[in-house]
Order: sequence, then structure tokens, then C-alpha cells
Amino acid sequence: MSGAVSPKLGLITAAAVALPLIAVLIGSENAAVRMTSLAWGIVAIASAWLYGRWLSRRIQRLTDFTDRLLDVNTPRLKLPSSDDEFGALSRSLSLVAPQIEELLTRLRTELTRREAILSSMTEGVLAVDARLNVTFCNESFLRAVGDRRSSDGAPLIKVVRDPVLFQMLKQVVDTGKTHRQRLQLSTPQITRSFEVYATPLAGGTTRGALAILHDVTPAERLERMKRDFIANVSHEMRTPLATIRGYAETLLEGGLEDPQNCRKFVEIIQANGVRLNNIVADFLTLSELESGRTDIQPGPVSVNDVLGSALRAVEPAASLMGVRLQAEAVPDLRLMGYGIRLEQALLNLLDNAVKFNRPDGEVHVLVQQGSEDRIEVRVSDTGLGIPPEDLSRIFERFYRVDKARSRQVGGTGLGLSIVKHAIEQMNGTVTVESELGKGTTFTVSLPQYHG
Repeated sequence: MSGAVSPKLGLITAAAVALPLIAVLIGSENAAVRMTSLAWGIVAIASAWLYGRWLSRRIQRLTDFTDRLLDVNTPRLKLPSSDDEFGALSRSLSLVAPQIEELLTRLRTELTRREAILSSMTEGVLAVDARLNVTFCNESFLRAVGDRRSSDGAPLIKVVRDPVLFQMLKQVVDTGKTHRQRLQLSTPQITRSFEVYATPLAGGTTRGALAILHDVTPAERLERMKRDFIANVSHEMRTPLATIRGYAETLLEGGLEDPQNCRKFVEIIQANGVRLNNIVADFLTLSELESGRTDIQPGPVSVNDVLGSALRAVEPAASLMGVRLQAEAVPDLRLMGYGIRLEQALLNLLDNAVKFNRPDGEVHVLVQQGSEDRIEVRVSDTGLGIPPEDLSRIFERFYRVDKARSRQVGGTGLGLSIVKHAIEQMNGTVTVESELGKGTTFTVSLPQYHG
């Protein structure tokens, strides 16, 4: 910049001073006058050129000083002091410079803080300009749309191919009014629901919109589970209640005088009452497991003792159906957990293995030392097996593979849900393998205790 300003300024100044002298020089006929005038012209041109260079350097120094005001990381130049107008300007700039630097530092700090807050939010945050180009989006938004690439400056329609969100933000930009709407965004892996709150984003002459996307997929899933649960409970209780009511009315309307069928009716009422009691008991157990509340304290539990108690409980039903029970167990295997919960889980697995077995079938239980210091309990049967399409759902509440037979044998549809939650409460896992017509194997894995 100095090289561009200095020659021009010097030449202009020199020309302004030298032109009258040159005119005198041309109009004069005296050689001495011409020589004197020429000398003064040269002196004037040199002086003007030097003055222009000096002036240019001062202007350049002021320019460099103001340029560095915008960069707080660059050391600030020190301006020379003088009593002329340039000196006054230098003193004013020196006084303003610290205030400008402080203001820039505060603005950068505030901008960094806001970007950190927005980037760390679990809600998706999206900002667009008046042309619906993305000006900011955080990591949560990129995860929601399934795109981890930087989207700043890109058209919104290329980042999110969802016409509902596009039209929503366009409406906010055009009308300047806040808008709230629930919508779904799909990625190749999953479809999720979002509550979107969009508000105008005005800054001076520019316009835009800011959208916050709150993921309500878990809430929707919970609501759906509640509705399904209520429907399932109502359905499960309707049949035994209707049966009890029907037979009670039959008895009251004359069935008590029929000794041949009276006892049969009462037995049916009793059986359905037991079924209702089992449903309520299983429901309370599952509710307690899902809530994580327990009145008992964890302690060392002998797997063999719990297994023996569960086997003794299912022996009568197994003998009635002709199912053989076999057990193999490594002695002295213990875990830190809840004995009653482990017994509930094993009892449900053994009960299912007996109920859904074939006549003269077999249930085999194996307790062994697993890998990574874990205990494995395998419960295998020779029963009907589970179709592959049902394997992923058998741990859901009230889900039954064979609904007719499950109700016939008195199942509530909650047993495997209880197993899953009871085992997970003790930091364990439960898996299943099955083949139609050959049987099913449930494997429980729990951490071993060496205390």
C-alpha cells in the first residue's frame, strides 16, 4: 500500500510547487534567472517528494494500526505522538483500541459459549437464513437426519429431504410467526418422531429461522406400550371374569339344585379365580422389576440351592405330564444378587419347559462355569419349539407363540418378561435358541461372585 500511495502523492505535490517556477523559467531570457529557478524547482520537487513519502508512511502506519484492531492475537502497533492533526488522530485511535479489543474478546467468548451450548444439546438445533440455507446445525440434528457431514451453507432441502420441515421453516421465514408441529424424520436405520419448535431469527436486515427438534420417540413408544398393556390386561382378565360370572349366575339360577354339575361349576370358578390371581401376581412382580424397586438387599446366592428349590416346585407338574427332569451343576457356584428373583426366573423357565413339552419329553438343566468369569445356566426341552419369526418377541409382555395352548395350560404371558427383567436386575443376560419340532434352549448368563 505504501508503494502505491507515495509516488502519486509526491508527484502531485511536486507538480503543484514546480509549475509556477517552470513557467517563470520558460518566460525568462536571463540565464542566471533560469539557473536559479531550475535549482529552486529541483529543491521544491525533492521537498514535495520527501514530504509525500513522510505523509504516506504516517497514513500507512495508521492503516496498519486499524487493521490490527480486528485481530486480538496480533500485537498492536505503537503510534508516534505529535502535535498536528495526525497526532490527534493517533491519540484517539490509541484510546479506542483497548475498548474495541475488549468488545471483540467478549463477543468471541460469548459466541464460543453459545456454540458450545448449542452443540452439546441433546435436542437438534437448526438455523437457516432467508433463502433456507443452513447457517448452523448441531451434532444432534445431524444424527437425527442421518448425515454426519458439515452442512453449513448447504440448502436445507439437500440436508433434510422432508417437505414438512421445509414448508414449516419457509412459513416461519415468510410470516415471521412462531410455529410448532410434530413430524417424523426417517433415516436408513430408523424413523423417529420429533416435536419441532420453529421461531423467526431476525438480525438487522437479515431474516431467518431457528428450529429446535425434541425427540419424542421414547415418549410415543411408552404411550403405545401403555395402551397395549391396558388392552392386553383387559383382554386377559375378560375371559376368566366372564367365565366366573357366567357359572356363578348359572348356580344362582338353579344350578345349586343340580348335584351332578354343581361341583364342576365351582371347580371351573375356582380355576379361573386362580388364573386371575396368577395374572395379578405376575403383573405385580413385573411392575416391581421394571421400576427397579426392591425391599430386599443383594447378597451371595448359591445357584445350586436356588435351582434345587425351583426343580422341586415343578416336579409335580412334570410327573403329571410324564416329563423327565435332569440337572447337572458345578458345585459351589455363587453370584451376588437376589435369591428370590433368580428362583422366579428359573421357575418360569422350568415351568414353560414342562408345559410346552411333549408327553414323555425331557427337560435338561446345565449349570457351568462360563467364559469371562460368568455362570451359565442352560434350560433345554424337547418340546414344540418356537418359530423363528417369534423369537425376537417372546420376552414382550403378554406375547404368546401358541395362544390357544398357552391359555389352556394356564399361562399368563408374563413369565418370560419376568425372567428377562429379573436376570437383567442382577447384571445378567438371557438368550434363546429354538428349532421347530426339536425343542428350545434358554441360556442365562450371570456374573460369578468369589467373596
